[in-house]
Amino acid sequence: MEEAVAPHNPAETRLTVTSPEQMRELGLRLAGLLRAGDLVMLTGELGAGKTTLTRGLGEGLGVRGAVTSPTFVIARVHPSLVDGPPLVHVDAYRLSGGLDDMEDLDLDVSLPESVIVVEWGEGKVEELTDDRLEILIHRAVGDTTDEVRHLTLTGLGDRWAKAGLDSLAG
Repeated sequence: MEEAVAPHNPAETRLTVTSPEQMRELGLRLAGLLRAGDLVMLTGELGAGKTTLTRGLGEGLGVRGAVTSPTFVIARVHPSLVDGPPLVHVDAYRLSGGLDDMEDLDLDVSLPESVIVVEWGEGKVEELTDDRLEILIHRAVGDTTDEVRHLTLTGLGDRWAKAGLDSLAG
C-alpha cells in the first residue's frame, strides 16, 4: 500500500507503555508539546487506552472537568483553568459519514483556539487540517489482561516536523 506524499516527511516516534498510569503520564508529557490549533487523532481497539491518554492530556493542559469518554454525547469541551487552550474531546465512533457528520460539531471553528482530540477519527477528520498528530495504540486483540500497549505517534505537516515527539520517550 502506497502512502500519499506529504509536504515533508512525517515525524514518527514509537513508544511502549505497560500500565494505565504510564499511559496517563504519556498524556501529561504530550500536553507539554500541544498548543491551540492542534488536532490529535487517536486510533485503537476498545480498551486500548485512548481515553486514559486523553485524561492525561487534560490534566497536563490544566482543563476543567473530568475527562471521560464522550461516546454518548459525541463531544465535550473542557475549558482551561490556567489561561491555556480548551480541550475539545470527541468520540467519533458512532459517526459514520466522515467530515459531513462532524460539521455539526463546528470543529473547524473551534480548532484555531483549541486542542482537539478525536477518538475513532480516522477517515473522518483529516480534512480539518494538514497539520495533525495521529496516535495509533495497539494491544493484543482479545487479551484483556495484558496492559502493554505499543504506540506509534505520527506528526504530519509543518507543525510537527520539529515538535520534539522523540522527547516523549523519556
